[in-house]
Amino acid sequence: MSAALDVLRTYPDTGWAQGPTGAIEADVEHGHVLQFPQLHFELSEAERRFLDPRWADGKAKNISLRANTGELRGAAGSEADQAALQAMITRYRDQAEALVARLFPHYRGALRRGHTSYRPVAIEGRATSWRKDDTRLHVDAFPSNPTRGVRLLRVFHNLNPHGAPRQWRVGEPFETFAARFVPGIPRPVPGSAWAMHTLGLTKARRSEYDHLMLQLHDRVKADLAYQKDAPQLAVDFAPGTTWIVFSDQVLHAAMGGQYMLEQTLYLDVERQQQPATSPLRVLERMTGRPLLD
Repeated sequence: MSAALDVLRTYPDTGWAQGPTGAIEADVEHGHVLQFPQLHFELSEAERRFLDPRWADGKAKNISLRANTGELRGAAGSEADQAALQAMITRYRDQAEALVARLFPHYRGALRRGHTSYRPVAIEGRATSWRKDDTRLHVDAFPSNPTRGVRLLRVFHNLNPHGAPRQWRVGEPFETFAARFVPGIPRPVPGSAWAMHTLGLTKARRSEYDHLMLQLHDRVKADLAYQKDAPQLAVDFAPGTTWIVFSDQVLHAAMGGQYMLEQTLYLDVERQQQPATSPLRVLERMTGRPLLD
């Protein structure tokens, strides 16, 4: 682990909609992890019963609130219990969006809401394939859901009632990491993006950018020597801590913890304050060609 990595930024805010911090787009766009140790998401006494993994139905690793419909998925319990859980997650979504609007005024009117998730199941002990093993350093990329360069801004909060931190590893800057792997990645097979979309394997047609990001995701997870020896920093997010990252840019691994809330927001590269810092622009400079067709 390398304490020399300059990735963490800490702020004193205690309120979601109001606070001393604002206009920090440059920090998040340059690949920093923004943490707010005193920014707590408060549960009511009745809501504390949801700090139990039994509320997950076991079919998915997360309980999710769908972005467009507000439908709750992946939850167990009675209709009344699920309505109360839905209200709790909705309140987190609203507070996370208020926070992002305050911290990043340049993005106002440009952010699109993604799903909200509650993760009551412990990371430790999950059996999964190496591609889905998020305890390995990776950047977020999705085989069936091409982003075509759209940024993934995520707001996390550790709800753990037992004092356990959310344990992360954070890796080297995106451009440095990508430079290690991009030269060995072949270009996509002509017609493959069309075929996958036609067959329903992807929700949209995969761009060359998406091809590169998926290859980066897979190759870094498969490289056990890199996982062990690459520059990285262990970061523990204590209970009551909120943190924000562009998860398509920050090389990260979730090593331990239980009971976390997360809100995803989407941002077009052109709406960044500094679009040149985005993975899309970095990879275009690296390859010397446009990656969106």
